[in-house]
Amino acid sequence: MTSAHGRPTAAELIAAVAEFLETDVRESTEGQVNFHARVAANALRIVERELLIDSADDIADALADIGFDDEAQLAAAIRSGALDGRSDQLHPVLRTLVSHRLSVAHPGYQNE
Repeated sequence: MTSAHGRPTAAELIAAVAEFLETDVRESTEGQVNFHARVAANALRIVERELLIDSADDIADALADIGFDDEAQLAAAIRSGALDGRSDQLHPVLRTLVSHRLSVAHPGYQNE
């Protein structure tokens, strides 16, 4: 992926900081600092995957297929009951949304 600002890209910078936290910081610390470094590295890895996994078009297409511009509209329609009885149309959209979130937050989950 190329960046409008050249290299390193935002994803590469995030990956470098995550790597630093996962190795140098965690190897030289204990206790709370070690734990916080792990949490910070995991958060950075999530952001890195968000930048690298481009599924915005897939999500927009899935939402458009059932007449919505965004997830907020879909959620409001579900809450109001407007989609009751349309599970055959709703389930594929929800699968797309959940699949995207899992690929970012917990890669490999679909293979478990």
